[in-house]
Amino acid sequence: MAPSKEKKATAVAKESPATSMKSSKMHRRSRSGCFTCRLRRKKCDEAKPKCKACRHLGLDCEYKRPHWWSNNETRRKHKEFIKSIIKRTKTNEKNLAAQSNYATRGSSTDSQDDYDADFDPSFATTPGLFTPYAPDMYMTHDPYSQGFPWEVDVKTEMHTYVNDELTRRDSSISTFSTWVPPPPHAMLPSYTGDDFVQPELYEHKQDSWVGEDPVGFNFFDFNHVGQQPGPQCSMIHLEDCDRPLFNHLLDNVLPLLFPVLEANQPGSVRADVILPALEHNKAYLHSCLLAAATHMKDTRTALGTAVDDDQMRHKLAFVTIVVEALNGDTHHSEMLDALLGMISLQGCVGSATDLEKELIPWHQHFQTAADIVQKLNLPSILEGLNVTGGHPPFNMTLTASIDILGSTMLGKAPRFSNTYRNMFFAQANAGLEKLMGCNDLVMYLLSEVACLDSLKMEGRLDDIGMCSHITSLAQTLDQIEPTELPQIPYSKSGVLKPKQLTKNITAVFRKAARVYLCSLVPEYNRYQPATVNLISQMADLMQYIPSGPIGFDRCLVWPMLICGVNSIPASPFRRVLSERCEMLGDAADHGSFGRMVRLLHEVWRLNDDMVISAGVCEATPVTAGSPGGSISTPITAAATGNPGSAPGSSSTTTTTVPRNQNVHWRDVMQQNGWDFLLM
Repeated sequence: MAPSKEKKATAVAKESPATSMKSSKMHRRSRSGCFTCRLRRKKCDEAKPKCKACRHLGLDCEYKRPHWWSNNETRRKHKEFIKSIIKRTKTNEKNLAAQSNYATRGSSTDSQDDYDADFDPSFATTPGLFTPYAPDMYMTHDPYSQGFPWEVDVKTEMHTYVNDELTRRDSSISTFSTWVPPPPHAMLPSYTGDDFVQPELYEHKQDSWVGEDPVGFNFFDFNHVGQQPGPQCSMIHLEDCDRPLFNHLLDNVLPLLFPVLEANQPGSVRADVILPALEHNKAYLHSCLLAAATHMKDTRTALGTAVDDDQMRHKLAFVTIVVEALNGDTHHSEMLDALLGMISLQGCVGSATDLEKELIPWHQHFQTAADIVQKLNLPSILEGLNVTGGHPPFNMTLTASIDILGSTMLGKAPRFSNTYRNMFFAQANAGLEKLMGCNDLVMYLLSEVACLDSLKMEGRLDDIGMCSHITSLAQTLDQIEPTELPQIPYSKSGVLKPKQLTKNITAVFRKAARVYLCSLVPEYNRYQPATVNLISQMADLMQYIPSGPIGFDRCLVWPMLICGVNSIPASPFRRVLSERCEMLGDAADHGSFGRMVRLLHEVWRLNDDMVISAGVCEATPVTAGSPGGSISTPITAAATGNPGSAPGSSSTTTTTVPRNQNVHWRDVMQQNGWDFLLM
């Protein structure tokens, strides 16, 4: 009889500082000093709260397993950091000794008693280390002093049976860290030998948050994923061939999903959204594994035709399950979760050089999802929260973000525009700021601008009516304009401040909403001084948004699109975008961000008066080559201020467009058969 196999994966929450209960042998192992001394391979006197060596060198003295201890790479990086601290400390001691005869080693040691473990003074004094645009400044935690207090293990097991007898059992474990605590009674018992360290650790964490934005929890109602009180444990059935995809999903795809939510509520994306849904929602599992396969293919971490087979297999399985549930009018919450997950995940992956048509475009998925939202009465529930209180349903918040920004892609009014209008008048919260970074009121007004755009496209308003509505919406935007200016969103110690980040992202969206509104004015052209100034201001605002692979550029795809397509060749916005693409590296060629850049290249190629003049021209970096180097578009140099341009070097057919006319970006998408969501 052929052996049968049973696979499952278990997610277990545990306390990070305590060692995992892998075996009793591990828990009987004696402690050999603090983890910092272990890493340095130095003898530790195990003094509390800091050992002598750490106190003297100004290092964090960790007696509970820190975050950087989890793997060899983070240990290596932390060891290099410690070396730099030791080198700097020794240099300072020598300088002090040379300047003062009484600066002895003993006084240096005593002075360390006042050392603040949560703030490294070197960040403010050492040239080259404290730089506002360094990628490490934008991490959601301090990797050297704070760490994550919780870890979650995702354990995948395979059981082999022969004649109903268990003959073999294999397992693998993937671990991720989080700020989100497990539900009551979910924590494994910690090693009693380290219990006395717990109060000190808690006080250390509490002190590290003083003066910073507090870590918040429970912004949303996640009942749609069937969360139950009790141990955080998910049984996820996987095929053998899907195990690498699942691990790739956890390690590489999920960090790209909802980065603002992750900054506001670290660990929530995995612990509250993904893992609970994967337990009982096969369609959602297939959408996640499809995204993982797509990402593996695009980043070339998997070669050959196997990954193509995985993509098609999970795509067809997803469609089959969803169609069957819809035909049976069952499992509404699960199908809504799967459909919204498919839309969100596909925005994180995919190469901008391979824009093949989707089997089912995003707006058809969303139309089905919106019908389910209506059946579940989520819009009414959202509006009622202003009276009844409570947290916004996560799926309704995600629906609203896709609905509002997606409507601008189609030139149609948002499906639930009446709900957003009522929420605006009630000054009610839909959770959009916590999910995507833009203030809810700005998003509600953006919905109104999308409605006006739809009326214009349908020819249902004359020029006088359009101008009247545009003026009214512009005045409303003025009313919600804050008085304070944007600020760099990190603390003195380099920790990201989520509240300031959302203020900055809101300012970017608000500016893009104004540009979008201006573009609806009759006889509009992008060379008008008002539009040029708005987009120039947008370029200035971008400096307050963290950039690079762990930055938040991917949250600004829609504002960059709107300002990019309305920018002139000499606009500073294009050069700012070029710099940010360079800092993103290969990530700039993937997902919605890469598609947005690809679309901007094509729009600029058609609209930048390419064959009018042969004057002095220059190829700005952002237009020197599109993702994959498939397009090259010389444009007028910013220094000349001349709106003319030279012939393009693109191999594609060029089109001459008069200066006072523009090819609309939606027309460019339609002509190229691009049917994707840019948000």
